[in-house]
Amino acid sequence: MAGAAGAPLAAQGTHLWTQSSADDFEKGTPVGVSIGSDGTLREAPGVKELVTTPSTFVWSVATAKNGTIFAGTGSPAAVLRLSSDGKPFTLLEASGLAVQVVRIGPDGALYAATMPDGKVYKLNPGATAKQDDGSATVVFDLGKAEEAAGWKTGENARYIWDMTFDAQGRLYIATGGPGAVWRVDATKPGTAAHLFFKSDEAHIRSLAWDAKGNLIAGSDGSGLVYRINPAGKGYVLFEAPRREITSVAVGADGTIYAASVGDKSHNPLPALPVQGTGSITITVVQPGSVQAANASASAPEGSEIYALRADQAPQKIWAGKDEVVYALLAQQDGVLALSGNRGRVFRIRTDGSFADIAHLDAQQGLALAAESNGVLIGTGNTGKVVELTGTAQHEYASDVLDAGAMARFGRVEIDPGSSSYTIYTRTGNVEQPVRGWSDWAPLADGKVASPAGRYLQWKAVLASGGVLGSVGVNYLPVNSAPVVDDLVVVPGARWTPPSQPSGQQTVNINFDSANDGSTVSDDGSSSGPLSAMKDRTAITARWAAHDDDGDSLVYSLYLRGDGEHVWRLLKSGITEKAYSFDQTALPDGGYELKVVASDAPSHTPGDALTGEKISARFVVDTTPPVVSGLTVDTAQGVSFRFDAEDAISPIAKAEYSLDAGPWQYIEPVGAISDSKKEHYEVKIPAALKAGEHLLTVRAYDRYDNVGLAKTVFTAK
Repeated sequence: MAGAAGAPLAAQGTHLWTQSSADDFEKGTPVGVSIGSDGTLREAPGVKELVTTPSTFVWSVATAKNGTIFAGTGSPAAVLRLSSDGKPFTLLEASGLAVQVVRIGPDGALYAATMPDGKVYKLNPGATAKQDDGSATVVFDLGKAEEAAGWKTGENARYIWDMTFDAQGRLYIATGGPGAVWRVDATKPGTAAHLFFKSDEAHIRSLAWDAKGNLIAGSDGSGLVYRINPAGKGYVLFEAPRREITSVAVGADGTIYAASVGDKSHNPLPALPVQGTGSITITVVQPGSVQAANASASAPEGSEIYALRADQAPQKIWAGKDEVVYALLAQQDGVLALSGNRGRVFRIRTDGSFADIAHLDAQQGLALAAESNGVLIGTGNTGKVVELTGTAQHEYASDVLDAGAMARFGRVEIDPGSSSYTIYTRTGNVEQPVRGWSDWAPLADGKVASPAGRYLQWKAVLASGGVLGSVGVNYLPVNSAPVVDDLVVVPGARWTPPSQPSGQQTVNINFDSANDGSTVSDDGSSSGPLSAMKDRTAITARWAAHDDDGDSLVYSLYLRGDGEHVWRLLKSGITEKAYSFDQTALPDGGYELKVVASDAPSHTPGDALTGEKISARFVVDTTPPVVSGLTVDTAQGVSFRFDAEDAISPIAKAEYSLDAGPWQYIEPVGAISDSKKEHYEVKIPAALKAGEHLLTVRAYDRYDNVGLAKTVFTAK
C-alpha cells in the first residue's frame, strides 16, 4: 500500500498522493508500457508468452531462418522445438543437468551444449523423432578435448557456457573448469577440437564478435573482458569491479557492453549439490549468477553494465542493486538487459538513460535472442519462452493508495509535459481490488469520478506516441471521531506539568487496564504511571485518547454529582491528558467526571467530531469525622470510650495519645472498621501516676480527614 509521497501526512486538510519517479512507478503494473529513469511512462513492446515448458529453466533460445524457435532447458534438460500452435516437441532428451546453449549453425543444423558432461550435440532441427544423448551426434566432448591437450582435470564437472560461429562457419565454445575457448569445425565430422584460447580464470562465461573479427569474451573469477584476435591472442580490455561477466554484446558502432555481477572478494554462495535425471550425482561449483538462478536469490551488490569504447575509459551506464543481469542484446541506440530475480527487461541507452520496458511472469530472465518479429526471451522459475513484440495494449495500473480511512477524491494533477493518455480510477474499502471495488471510470473534468472509499488505484492508457509524467491525486479523508481509551480519577492528588517540579510526596496514577498487563496508547507514549503530588485538597483526572486520522485533539472536562442529570462544565480547552482541580469547592458526596475529546483544532467547526468517556464514581469528602462521647472511667484502672462518625465515608482508623505522648492505634468494638459510625472502648494497660492526665483521641475517614477530641481526667 502507498501513502502520500514525501513527508508523513499532515493530520488535517487535503492530501496529495504523487507518483513521479521511476521507483514510484515500479510499484505498479505496466502492460506494454516502459518506465523511464526520468520518471515517465511511454509505449513499450508487449510480452507474449509462446510456451510454458516442463522445465524450471530455459537457459538458451535460438531461431532458425524459417522462424522456427528452439529452446535449451534445465531441470529437466532438453532441447525443444516450438511449433506455431505453441506445443513443444522434444528434439533431445539429455540425462545431465541442463542444455545450457542452443545455436543455429551456418549449415542450418542445430547445436546444443549440455552440462555437466560438457558435450555439444549436432541435431537435425526438422527431425520428427526424439533423440537422447546416446543417439545424438557428438561434435565436441570437453573431457576428451582436455585429455588430448594434456590437461589433468580428473572427474571435475565440465561446463559449456556459450557458443558462437565465425564467418568461416567454425564453432567456438566457451568453457569452464578451467576457463577456455575451444574451436571445432562442426561441419566436418571427426574434426579434432582446437584449444583457441586458454585463461587462468575459472570460467569463460560469454562470447561475442566485433566488427574486425575479434572474439570478445567475458570471464568469471576476476571479471575480465578479453579481446581475442583471430590467432587466439587474448588482451584484457577491462577488469570489472565485480567477479563475473555474465554477458557481452557488441553494438553496431563497435561499443562493447559487459554485464557484471558478484562480490569479487569471495563467492558468497556455496557449492550447489545437483542430482540429474539419470544416475549422475555431482557437486557443481558454478558462477555466482547461475547459483543465484538455481536458488531464486539475488547476487551480492546487484549488477553493473559497462560500455567499452575505443580509446575511451570504460563507462558504467547502468547499475541495479536488486537485479542480476543474465543476458545482453545490442540495439541500435544501446542495449537490452535481461535480469532476475524480478524478471525485468531494461532498455539502456548509450547516454546512461534507461527504461524498464517489460515485466516477465517469471523470476529470472535468462536468455535473449533476436528474431524477425522482435526479441525472444527464455525465463527461469518458471521455464517459459516469451516474445517481445508490438501490442495494441499500452496500460499502466498504479500502486494502491491507502488513505487510512474513508476519503473523498478530487482533482488529478498531471505533469504538463504529458500527452496522448487517458486516466481511469477505481475505489474500494477492502485492500484487494478484486473484492467489491467500483468499476474503472474516466476522470470527469480532471477530477476523480469514482465514489469515496479508503483505497484508490488509477490506470493510464497510452495512445500512439503517448507519454505520461508525474500523477498526483488530491484526497480528503472523511473525519473519524476521536476515541477516549481510558479515564481515571484520583482524589487527594495534584498533577503539575513536568516543567513545574515540586518537592512534595508523589502519587503514581495508573490506568486500570495496566493491572491486567495491557497498555493504553497515550498519544504514542507509554501507559506507565503519571507522577502527581499528594494533596488532599485536590483531585486529578488522567485519560488516554487517540485519533485514527492523526488529528490534534483538545479536551473538556464535565462534572455530575449523584442524582444529577446535567453535566456541568468544569474546564474546556485542555491540551494535556491530565488535569487537577480543587475539591474543597465541591460539597461532599459522590461524583462522576466526563472527558470529551474534540478534533476541532484540525477541522472546520462544522466537520469537527468528538469522543467521550465517563469515569467510575468517586467520592469528594473534605469534612472530618465527628468524635463524640469521650468519657474516662478510673474506677478500676483507666479505660475510656468514644464514638467516631463521618457523614460520607467509613471510619478508617483511630488513635489515642496520653499526656501528649506517642499516638497508639486502637480498634473499634467488633475489630473491623467498616462503617460510617464506630464505637470504641479502650483500657489503658499501664498503671498511671495519681494526678491529672490529658487524653487525646483522633479518628480518620477513608479520605484522611481527621477529627479530634480531648479530655482531662484524674488518676487515683
